[in-house]
Amino acid sequence: MAEIQPVRGWRYNPTLSADIDAYVSPLFDVVSDKQREVLYQNPLNSIHLTVPRADDPAEAAAERLAEWKASGVLRQDELPGIYAYYQYFRLPGSTWEYCRKGFMCHIRAYGWDENVVLRHENTLPASVNDRAELLARTQFQTSATHGLYRDDDFELEAYLDEAMRSPLYETVEDYQGARDVLAVIQDAAIIRRFQQVLATREVILADGHHRYEGSLAYRQARELAADGTATGREPWNYHLMYLTNAAADDLRILPTHRLLLEMPNGGTVADLVREMEPYFVVQPKEDAHDLPDIIAGKQWAFGLYAAGRAYKLRLRPEVHALLNWPTTAEVKDLDLTVLHFFVFQQVLGVMGLDAQRAWPGVAYVRSLLDCLQRVDRGEAVAAFIVNEVTMAEVEAVCHSGAVMPPKSTFFYPKTIGGFLFTSIADDEAGNPFVEFFQAPALSA
Repeated sequence: MAEIQPVRGWRYNPTLSADIDAYVSPLFDVVSDKQREVLYQNPLNSIHLTVPRADDPAEAAAERLAEWKASGVLRQDELPGIYAYYQYFRLPGSTWEYCRKGFMCHIRAYGWDENVVLRHENTLPASVNDRAELLARTQFQTSATHGLYRDDDFELEAYLDEAMRSPLYETVEDYQGARDVLAVIQDAAIIRRFQQVLATREVILADGHHRYEGSLAYRQARELAADGTATGREPWNYHLMYLTNAAADDLRILPTHRLLLEMPNGGTVADLVREMEPYFVVQPKEDAHDLPDIIAGKQWAFGLYAAGRAYKLRLRPEVHALLNWPTTAEVKDLDLTVLHFFVFQQVLGVMGLDAQRAWPGVAYVRSLLDCLQRVDRGEAVAAFIVNEVTMAEVEAVCHSGAVMPPKSTFFYPKTIGGFLFTSIADDEAGNPFVEFFQAPALSA
């Protein structure tokens, strides 16, 4: 199924890599304005390539990239490889250290209709266009998207662990508190085995839908321009992805809570609670900080905090059949679908997921404390506290061919920009080794 290829990575030169923390950056869609301002002060930080700031951002990135290549700020590795990438992290309130194990490589930019790379959310056209324009002007991939394959035998982890015995470099602590470590596998036989394993797998896109669709749009544009002469082996057919095993316990998905900023029907909090009662069992609770524990592991259960009071909400099972959105049973079973249908549509009157995506009356917030404080400060009417989506639910929805409600998943931690770059320029991508590694994987 999925065709992957090793890459000749571009990396900061050895002197700069020794202080790699100074040059990595958050992904373009999660970096805050405050973080950006600090990072922009470093003229060599990768944010100048990932989120360029100029009247013509793509051109500014292309010019800076040319300067960095010419001056040796960035250097390309001599040999192709698959790059092992480990992220060590802790979750809030816990001392346990997780290690998410994965690897970076090129994957063919498959169209959604090919059912090889599967998505679980929709994208915003403007963001896709921005990413495609940046890719077209720079021919450079500055941060890997995150894909999931399933291997219950954990075969590839042994090769990754061995590579990690000789890391190339690591961060002390990135912007989210994780420690990132990079190593490389350049043994041809091992690389072929990675290809053989992935050749029998589908890949679920966990994070980076806009960047992936940017690569897909660029590939389609190049195919059209080639007017039937493309071979399918050109570098622009490929996309930089970080692949992790969906069977791993250290793959964490955090919840994203919903913050109600306004009452679209002009009602009060008392009206909101009363109008939810035909759909939910509403139980007052003493402490809003306990809501995550109270709802943990319970289907169609939510916390509500409004006007200084906390509640547990549990959908009345008999009303679930009223959920009549035209989607799959797997999506209808999701907690967040229940919340968006019965609260945002039925109670608040915002009709359908498309309208809800564009509605400014809801904010998506990961921190429970932030939710509660914003309600207390009067910045929001209410906070809906939710459970995290499980990996089994993500897989079920993707294989059903549907997508989830907006902001359903937050895979933690995020990958970082600037840790590894790859080129899709014809004279830099090492096209001959793509041919060299082609046959063994596809014959597996």
